[in-house]
Parts: sequence; C-alpha cells; structure tokens
Amino acid sequence: MMNVPLTITHLLERSARYAPRREIVSRRPDRSLHRTTWRDVHERAGRLAHALAKLGVGPGDRVATLAWNHARHLELYLAVPSMGAVLHTLNLRLHPTEIAYIARHAGDKVVVVDETLLPLLAKFIEHVPSIEQVIVMRDTAAPMADKHLDYEALLAPESPAYPWPALDENDAAMICYTSGTTGNPKGVVYSHRSCVLHTLVACMTDTLGVSESDTVLPVVPMFHANAWGLPFCAAATGAKLVFPGPHLDAASIVDLMASEKVTLAAGVPTIWLGILALLDQDPARFDLSSVRSMVIGGAAAPPAMIQGFRARHKLEVTHAWGMTETNPLGTVARIKSHLENVSEEDRLKVRSTQGYAAAFVETRHVDDAGKVLPWDGVSMGELEVRGPFVASAYLGGEGADRFTADGWFKTGDVVTLDDEGYVRITDRAKDVVKSGGEWISSVALENALMSHHAVLEAAVFAAKHPKWDERPIAAVVLKPDHAATREELIAHLAPLFPKFWLPDDVVFVAQVPRTSTGKFLKSKLREEYGDRLLGA
Repeated sequence: MMNVPLTITHLLERSARYAPRREIVSRRPDRSLHRTTWRDVHERAGRLAHALAKLGVGPGDRVATLAWNHARHLELYLAVPSMGAVLHTLNLRLHPTEIAYIARHAGDKVVVVDETLLPLLAKFIEHVPSIEQVIVMRDTAAPMADKHLDYEALLAPESPAYPWPALDENDAAMICYTSGTTGNPKGVVYSHRSCVLHTLVACMTDTLGVSESDTVLPVVPMFHANAWGLPFCAAATGAKLVFPGPHLDAASIVDLMASEKVTLAAGVPTIWLGILALLDQDPARFDLSSVRSMVIGGAAAPPAMIQGFRARHKLEVTHAWGMTETNPLGTVARIKSHLENVSEEDRLKVRSTQGYAAAFVETRHVDDAGKVLPWDGVSMGELEVRGPFVASAYLGGEGADRFTADGWFKTGDVVTLDDEGYVRITDRAKDVVKSGGEWISSVALENALMSHHAVLEAAVFAAKHPKWDERPIAAVVLKPDHAATREELIAHLAPLFPKFWLPDDVVFVAQVPRTSTGKFLKSKLREEYGDRLLGA
C-alpha cells in the first residue's frame, strides 16, 4: 500500500476541488450574514499562509486564535496546520489570567483576534511575552492600534497559490486546552493523523453521518475541542457550514437553523434547554423540518429534554460523549438495529445514554482499586478509553497520573456499561456524592428533577454533613411563570430513588453557574451552599 500521510492539507484541497460552490455562511457581529464558498476558503487559506510565513511563522510555531465561529476562523483552521505550524484556539470565556497562563504555556507566537475581542486581548497580552504579532479580523472601520496588523490587508497582496509542504502525519496540527476546573488547564496536542482519523470516524453513518448534502451548524465554539471536529467533517465531505458568530442566544440559533435549512447542529445541553423553551413558547414560529439531528454533548442531556424535542417538535437528539483528550468524539447514542422496535420508553432509555464507542475507541470502567468491572449496566466505575485519536500525554508531561501503565486514559467520568456497550454517565468523579460510603448519582437526580413540569434546570451537588460526610442538595431554576416547592420536588423524586438518595434540601436559583464551555459548575455551588447542612 502507498504510504500517503493523513494530513489536514488533504481536507483543504479536497473541499475546494470537489465542493467549490458549497457555501460557508457566517453571522457577523452586526447580525448580517457573510457568504463565501469552499473555493474561496482554499484561496484565502493560501494567501493567509503566505502572509504568516512573511511574519516569520514556521514549522511548529504556535498561531493562537481568539475568535468566534466564522469563515475566517475556518481559514485559520485549515491554513495554519497545512503550512506546518500549529493552531492554538484560546477559550475566550476564561478569565484573562487563565488565558494568559494558557498562551504562555503553549508559547504562542502570533495571535489572530476578532475586533470585538480586542478589549479581552488587552487584559492579558502583556503577560504573554512570546506573542510577537497581533492580527485583527475587523468588521468595522474603527481605528486600530498602530502595532496591530489588519487581517484583510495582510491577505490582499498575497497569491492564493501556496506550496503546501509535505508533512509527517504525526506532526502537531492543533493544541486545545482542557477547561481546568480542577487545577491549571492542560494542553492536548492533536496530530494531523489524529484529526484525519477522527474526521473519518465522525462522518460514519453510525456516528454523526456527515455527508455532502448536509448543512452543518456548529453551535459548539471553535475554541472548544475543535468544535467537535465538525469543521473538518464539512471540509472532508463538502458539506455546507453555517457559523453563528457571537450570537448564541436561542432565538438567533433557531433563526439560522430555519433560514439556512440546517440538517445537523451541535452544542452543549444548556444551549438546547434554551432552544426547547423557545420552541415550546411558540411552536409555529420556526420551520425546522430540515433538521435531521441535533447532537448534544459536553454534559449529560436530560431525558425530559430529549423526549420534549421528539414528542412536541418532531426533532431528534443524538446524544454523544467526548473530551478534549479524545479529539473529542468518544461515544454516540445510536439505537442498534435490533433495538429499533422496542417501546418508546425503552428507546428513550437508550437515547439518554452516552452511547457506545465510536470506531477505534475502546472503553472499560474500573473501580477505585483499578479492577476492570463487568458490563452489567449496574457496576459503577471510572471510564477509561484508548484509541488512535486519544491523547497519550499532556503537553509538557503534566497530568501523568491520568494515564494508566497499560495505555488507557482515565476520563474522570463515573459510568456504568451495559452488555451492549452503552455508556451511561452517573457522575464526574469530582462531583459524585459519597454519603455514608455509598455513591449517589447527581446526574440521575438532575434528570429526574428536570422531568418535573416546572423545572428548567437542575444541578445536584455534594454538601458537607456532620454524620454522613456528604449529602445531596439540588439547585433548581424554575421555568418562567411556574412554581414549585422544596417538598413538591422531593416528593417528585421519592418514587424513583432509594430514600437515602433524596436531596436533603433544594435551593432555588436564577441560573446554575456554568463553566467556560457551558457545563454546570458545581464547584461554585459547593462554595456557596456546601456548608448549608452542617447544623443538621
């Protein structure tokens, strides 16, 4: 067989050759829509590579982005790795001190920033001495600092023909950092090979099934685990891409889905909770008949939400699981053919799992002693994974304890695995409630709470207890114009769980605090309410 390297360059060239007229649509900050094509993206990627090379960017150099989802960010996704440099997407939702730490740790040489994010850049750039150049992607004619470079002005004089170098498929292509909720963020270096293999697997019918006929809307940010690989899936297949820019409110997202006839959209549960609430308020307002699947990952999606989309709006949710360390797709909740004719209730149970492993991803779960547990759907243990697009180490060798001696990655997710291989997350290891030596699944309690008609969001967390060490407390956000009491919500849970699982208290909040990627931030809840039961 020919030894042809698996590189992102192939995706760049393929998209322009086989889908030159397919659109990439981006919503600008002023809410107008910008339209371009894969042919244009290819030509502009060539111009960009020339411009970066003239600025001294060479093999292995880090080019950072501080940007929302749009076509120019896509140009960077394709041009930077293809020229042999390394793209580093900065998470704009982090605190400036965290961004500064990450940029220093990565050794970023150039940063390309959205004009609207210049105030954020100003808060940390002086703490990153490795940054030599700032390139601004402008949307207005506002004056720009003399020391900054204009993205469009850099590209304008350059040739679209760039001599893309022959790369080793194991060369670094991109760096993404973990969210760092338990310590400093850690860098995960994606190789060209891992990105291409992930793309092929993600496009499979039983995974995300991306094809040329799709219109793909990544709501998940391009700075979060490569937007789950969807930009590369679209490049590989020639699918149309729709980018939301900075407008991530439910109405803006649904408007794009309807107007651009989106077939596949992807985001975290908190985004879809808002969209479901919007659709419930005015079901006839938007025509979403084009949508074949909404991929939900990043955190466990409540079954009530999955069922709500299906029953009330005829929209299918595809539940998935992954991590920055898995490039990021790990499992997808597809219903196997022999389960197609089960009851609607049993179908929901399957769709509510995190699914079974994508091709080339292996899964197992272990107890506290490292003993591999049976796939019985009952035994709870930490999920471990391995595969050709799973990290084997972190940048700089940090976090070595997350990797086992026999080559598996410890995810930190507490799960069960059933005899079909379906993974069900019961908690994060750091969030599981350990009461009197027994584990209580916060996720199961949250899902049950969100099935109550008055509950919009619920997060269950561990509070300190003088007798049982820890006990669960539920933080609940009620839907507008709905009411419920603590007693009513606990009574709602009582028939579903052992008595010792029931929360000791319910606190009503305006919003559950979130991480930079939209997940519930339970550490913040523990800080605020964790001592609430110490007088019990």
